Amino acid sequence: MAKFSHILITGASSGIGEALALHYAATGVKRLSICGRNSERLEAVAQKCRQHGCEAETKILDVADAAATAAWLDECNRQMPLNLVFANAGVASLSETPENVRQTFDINVTGVVNTVLPAIELFKKAPSEQVKHLVITSSVAGYHGLPACPSYSATKACVKAWGEALRPHLKHFGINVSTVCPGFVRSRITDKNTCPMPFFMEADAAARLIAARVEKNVGLIAFPWPMRFAVWLGSILPNCISDFIYGRLPYKV
Repeated sequence: MAKFSHILITGASSGIGEALALHYAATGVKRLSICGRNSERLEAVAQKCRQHGCEAETKILDVADAAATAAWLDECNRQMPLNLVFANAGVASLSETPENVRQTFDINVTGVVNTVLPAIELFKKAPSEQVKHLVITSSVAGYHGLPACPSYSATKACVKAWGEALRPHLKHFGINVSTVCPGFVRSRITDKNTCPMPFFMEADAAARLIAARVEKNVGLIAFPWPMRFAVWLGSILPNCISDFIYGRLPYKV
């Protein structure tokens, strides 16, 4: 993984973010900058990364805070130029209360914006020969609004569309963009799920798949393929049919 020497990952204290940090540390990346909101879990991840000889720096951060997030990216970049930035932090509401809905949008959309915008500005100022890659974590839930998680699927649809549009938009600046749409992957979110989770995947397997496709500069990284096909098909069906299908999925208040 010599292609990337300094990788920044938001939401790295659990789930895909943690698995990505551990994967890159184990495969020889020189420096990792990781953030999260739980200091104990985040430091545990950093310690595991350091066992591989990786320089792992942590930051307790709420990505919904634009100024704090931008300042952190700037500091990380000054310590060593960033090559790869994962806008990965995300939450899912257990119930669609006004408070939970607002928090879901704050972190899943505003948090991504707060990470990506300063990263773009830093990358634009970087030398042309520097590797510059942005990765936005969406979800297969972003292909069609799900009645079980309206706010979650809406936020993931938003960042999916933004990531796909940013890819050609930023190509002129030598900035690569990948959008990740995983299915059910082990995380603190899926640990709370009570509904069926077809094609369930462990986080380390997901991280390996994501890293391999980022290495190849794949634009849309959606997996597993049966889940991707199912949600894509659902997104193009006439509303009368999709309403019938989605109306029979598990429902949460």
